[in-house]
Amino acid sequence: MTRDALDLPDTPVRRVVIAGGGTAGWMAAAAISKLLGRQLQITLVESEQIGTVGVGEATIPPLVTFHRLMEIDEREFMAATQGAIKLGILFENWRDIGHRYFHSFGTTGRDHWTAGFQHFWLRGRERGLASDYADYNVESVAAREKRFAHLPKMGMNYAYHFDASLYGKFMRQIAERHGTQRVEGKIAEVLLHEDTGCIRSLRLESGDVIEGDLFIDCTGFRALLIDKALGVGFEDWSHWLFNDSAQAVQTAAVGDAAPYTSAIAEEAGWQWRIPLQRRVGNGIVYSSRHLDDGRAREIFESSLRGEQTSRMLQIRFRPGRREYSWYRNCIALGLAGSFIEPLESTTIHLIQRGITRLMQCFPKVLTAVDIEEYNRQMAEELVHVRDFVVLHYALTDRRDTAYWRACQEMALPPSLQHRIDLFRETGIVFHQPNELFAENSWIQVMMGQGNMPRRHHPTADLMGDEELARFLNAAREHATRTAAALPSHQAYLDRWCPTAPTP
Repeated sequence: MTRDALDLPDTPVRRVVIAGGGTAGWMAAAAISKLLGRQLQITLVESEQIGTVGVGEATIPPLVTFHRLMEIDEREFMAATQGAIKLGILFENWRDIGHRYFHSFGTTGRDHWTAGFQHFWLRGRERGLASDYADYNVESVAAREKRFAHLPKMGMNYAYHFDASLYGKFMRQIAERHGTQRVEGKIAEVLLHEDTGCIRSLRLESGDVIEGDLFIDCTGFRALLIDKALGVGFEDWSHWLFNDSAQAVQTAAVGDAAPYTSAIAEEAGWQWRIPLQRRVGNGIVYSSRHLDDGRAREIFESSLRGEQTSRMLQIRFRPGRREYSWYRNCIALGLAGSFIEPLESTTIHLIQRGITRLMQCFPKVLTAVDIEEYNRQMAEELVHVRDFVVLHYALTDRRDTAYWRACQEMALPPSLQHRIDLFRETGIVFHQPNELFAENSWIQVMMGQGNMPRRHHPTADLMGDEELARFLNAAREHATRTAAALPSHQAYLDRWCPTAPTP
């Protein structure tokens, strides 16, 4: 960070101003006010005239933990947001047209301290003793059979599908209950301190001025504070992530909600399908360099199931991240700070991680070391998530369109290339501290995309065929028995949220 960015005021942080509402703004307001509301003055500025993107409806398991830390009642949350359960993502047509695989939450089989379960599975596959890798994962089997229930000792890893606009309203209720003050209005100008260059206040179109010590930019792609006012640059990742456009629409449900997201690869991008309690969130993500909007809409509308219940939303975006997530006295959350397409449902997670890190290093007085550490951790996580998403495009056998040929031919980030090479040669995945996606996620996607290891760990050779067969069968039977004992996902929802409101 440049030296002038370290010229910080030495006054205590007592006034927090959040610019923008939506998911990012109200999540931040809820967390900060619940934990520190008695010590801080928290103000959120938003305008009802400015819409939010609001299509991020699929999440990953860390949000369950975040809700528990926030003491959110799951029944209340799911009823308020039309929530349903997610056990993973079904990928179709990614490795090749007609091929599918499942990326589940949770662990698969049982590891040895020297070698992961995949090594024993690979050995069993060589010997004709192993079935599909997904058969050894409880969440995969339960998703395939559309079953779910809470199990003792967190025995089932899960996340949520929910209505993002309703989620923002739900978090707003929590925030306002703990003292957050909402101000209606559009931001006309961001005023800076002449001596430090930090943000002093926001002037609204009404003429009102909102002063603060710490500002959180939740203004979405506009990035009014971090970009327009402070000039923090943007690192473009479009040479790895080609998609820059999306269309989204809601449809009425035509059957019971499946407990997983569907990601269906198309000629120049992919479609999502996210089932909620009474409707489905649908979208197509694509590269405008390879597919025009009209053709994208034609592909999209031809695949929709059920009556459309909302207008079609067109979205433009640029994949990448801000050079700094925290600059001077401004923190960028959500789309103001970064955007990685929603292929692995990380958008809300990155908001959550930004909030969690802020709470862990919340400053009494702004210091350079706090800011630098926050930026370091956010940058590492964003690169990790980027690499995991790029992995899906890098490992494909598709060459049927210019888009997929370009995906095959692009030069990969060295960090990702190393992971791919290591797994291909050895079957090994090493998980670095604080990385979001664990070994089993990398294993499932790499093997699902056809990156099969050329060898396994020698520990797996210590078992003879009979012992190895017993070991593998026990893991498969555990997953099968556990899933078979669960109620259907729809029965769970009917019992868990019987009074869920009609949207």
